[in-house]
Amino acid sequence: MRADLAELLHERRGHFEFESGHHGTRWLELEKLCLEPRKVRTLVRELADLATEFRPEIVCGPLVEGAFVGLMLAEELGLQFVYAERSVEGADVHYRLPEPLRPTVHGRRVVVANDVINVGSAVGGALEDLIACTASPVGIATLLTLGDGAAKLADSYDIQLQSLANEPADLWPSHDCPLCSEGKAVTPHPGS
Repeated sequence: MRADLAELLHERRGHFEFESGHHGTRWLELEKLCLEPRKVRTLVRELADLATEFRPEIVCGPLVEGAFVGLMLAEELGLQFVYAERSVEGADVHYRLPEPLRPTVHGRRVVVANDVINVGSAVGGALEDLIACTASPVGIATLLTLGDGAAKLADSYDIQLQSLANEPADLWPSHDCPLCSEGKAVTPHPGS
């Protein structure tokens, strides 16, 4: 991994369950990402250079850490910023723009920004709601992708993806997890 990203992402190894329900071996403590905003801003400037090709009018970031990256990206690009809030309904996780922000994106070109994309549940949820708001998603901009989930997500929405780096991911649907098959317990998330 790029040294400047690795320094900010605080990686742990184990057997983790993610928001998407997938299991994997790599956990990034994203809550610590913005402890040093100056270092994040340097990365976001580089991401802004890549995201200009989307010709966005607005930047959207899923809460929490993706919204921080999105806000910085919007500032770098001189654009408006909106965010998608996370909500849990039973076993389902959804992302939705707050009611007062929904008209802002109507008919506008929106890039979805995030910190790290693994499977892409947060970005996918934000994209789904942007479309429900009649926005025109034009791209995904992220600091890091793990595996090919982000590329598959971009393809499924017929939009482009820009990332500063891509790393391999050991990631499986829970029913195909080799760690579960070996009887390895799921590692608790930090703070849980």
